[in-house]
Amino acid sequence: METKITVIGAGAWGTTLASLAKANGHQVRLWSRQSSATLADVSADADIIVSAVSMKGVRPVVEQLRFLQRKEVIFVTATKGLDPSTTCTPSQIWQAAFPANSVVVLAGPNLSKEIQAGLPAATVVGSKDLTAAKLVQILFNSTRFRVYTNDDPLGVELGGTLKNVMAIAAGTCDGLQLGTNAKAALVTRGLAEIIRIGNHWGAKTDTFYGLSGLGDLLATCNSPLSRNYQVGYGLAIGKNLTEILTHLEGTAEGVNTSQVLVQLANEQGIYIPISAQVDRLLKGEVTPQAAVNSLMLRDVKPETDLSL
Repeated sequence: METKITVIGAGAWGTTLASLAKANGHQVRLWSRQSSATLADVSADADIIVSAVSMKGVRPVVEQLRFLQRKEVIFVTATKGLDPSTTCTPSQIWQAAFPANSVVVLAGPNLSKEIQAGLPAATVVGSKDLTAAKLVQILFNSTRFRVYTNDDPLGVELGGTLKNVMAIAAGTCDGLQLGTNAKAALVTRGLAEIIRIGNHWGAKTDTFYGLSGLGDLLATCNSPLSRNYQVGYGLAIGKNLTEILTHLEGTAEGVNTSQVLVQLANEQGIYIPISAQVDRLLKGEVTPQAAVNSLMLRDVKPETDLSL
């Protein structure tokens, strides 16, 4: 059965998702601010609305769609970030605006250029409404793009969001040529930090060992295709943040996320040493090497206590 899908955001990720759904035989309309049609026009009769805009674009898009009163419309959010004004996640913004509709989060180790090249990949769709999640799973699943479901949308979303901060740290590690041992330690402790934050906010630990947590973390911390990795690498080799962001293809959401995350963690007493150093590095308060030194000189502690 053909489903009418509107994909909002014609960047690399939005275009990729649109092509995956279209290849499965669905009617897909791709919209961006440069489109000749209005967002209202392309969304009025949609069964599924997929948001693949940057974090700063989420609220404006939501406001433009408030006219939709059909409770059967499913919203899929593929944005990874935290709103600087409210600290909400994208799905929380969508759900607050459309409390009667199902909201599904899509996240995973999904580097757009690899998927566009036809290379195999997998992702996860999370929702409290598993019927909606299964429908979205069917829409996008194929022999080259495997889709799993999860009933912990917050965990799925936070995994995809917080790994961007760790990817900046990983890029810095590689830029400084610190070696494989250091990189492995960073990613492992980074995952522990993500789990600590997620647990504090109500997400399930197991979710972070899945595709949107560990999977996405491995992809973005090891690939030069990752924009957040490129930010960290650039800082490590002496470039300034403005220069890096100017030449970046797309948005490195980890830059904004780190600032919002540190603010929240400080208010709530969450221990986030890696994220805190990334935030200081981005603000120019510390050099890449000094950030590494600060992490290495912390007090020793047990490995398996996730509260530390």
